[in-house]
Amino acid sequence: MNTVAVPVVIIGSGQAGLSVAYHLRRFGLTSGRDFVIFDRGPEAGGAWQHRWESLRLGEAHRVNDLPGLAELGLSFETAAQGRPARDVVTEYYRRFEQHFELNVVRPVTVESVFNRGADLVVRTTSAAYGERETAARLLVNATGTWGAPFVPHYPGAGGFTGRQLHTTGYRDAAEFAGQRVVVVGGGTSAIGFVLELEGVAASVTWASRRPIEWVHTEHLDPEGALAAVAMQDAAARAGRALPSIVSGTGVPMSPRIQAGIDRGILVARPMFSSIEATGVRWSDGTFTHADAIIWATGFRPELRHLAPLKLRDAAGGLVVGAGSSWTDPRIFLAGYGPQASTIGARRAGRVIARQVMALL
Repeated sequence: MNTVAVPVVIIGSGQAGLSVAYHLRRFGLTSGRDFVIFDRGPEAGGAWQHRWESLRLGEAHRVNDLPGLAELGLSFETAAQGRPARDVVTEYYRRFEQHFELNVVRPVTVESVFNRGADLVVRTTSAAYGERETAARLLVNATGTWGAPFVPHYPGAGGFTGRQLHTTGYRDAAEFAGQRVVVVGGGTSAIGFVLELEGVAASVTWASRRPIEWVHTEHLDPEGALAAVAMQDAAARAGRALPSIVSGTGVPMSPRIQAGIDRGILVARPMFSSIEATGVRWSDGTFTHADAIIWATGFRPELRHLAPLKLRDAAGGLVVGAGSSWTDPRIFLAGYGPQASTIGARRAGRVIARQVMALL
């Protein structure tokens, strides 16, 4: 197998990967010669391209602008809020990539990253190029979480005769017309599904593993956001598994959500105790029939391809500070832990790019 060499490999072209690439360009590096970006998606847009069509920009978590996006005369603040979020983000990211000549190589799947002497070797596969290896001095991992959905184990789940799907498999409420649906999760995706299914599904039951902490403001409280980021940072530096962002911030009550609460549709039941063939059994012994269970239970960092590097700490996570692996200084984790939000990823791009330049 032929191996090509490049100083820096970036894996992922979502907010975090593009932010790092932008700053590397500002430092004078050229894509294709000094660094290469691999991305698994068929289009620009990162994980946003895979979200369901009915999710509108005005209903999604705030999408912060990429650094330099203003040069194109674009901003998510002024974008049409009624358009599908995936369409807007894909369009803006595509134009950003073209403007700054980032030359993202896609669709490419990174199978593994391993050591070969002093080099990091990135093994990839694609329909166009087959299997290849790219040797690099430094690696920026910006794979996010979309490819690692989390579904908790509940007794009897394997015997359920209806449909089970994660957030990643949700496309449209019309798929569940006339069905009895149980939605599991305590975040904004679960809430969005419940509201969309209302009046379409025969019945909608919402269950959450923890009580919903409503924040009585339309936008995320800055203090709560800072506290959540601090929790993520502490966990990353200690090598622990990362906590949920929502558990530290609560859920802002937009007018749409407040209206759902007033109608009585947004009432979360404590989690069921088991799953049976035709529905779920609650801790009080009552039973709810279900044709489908939607697991809006979040994600974990997508890091399987890094397993050969043995970066995982005994505490269950990676030891990361300021976007840099403390286990292997050649590796940077963009968008990991406190950088996971779109604003965090944007700010981290400059920090990581500076560290990369210092090592080159």
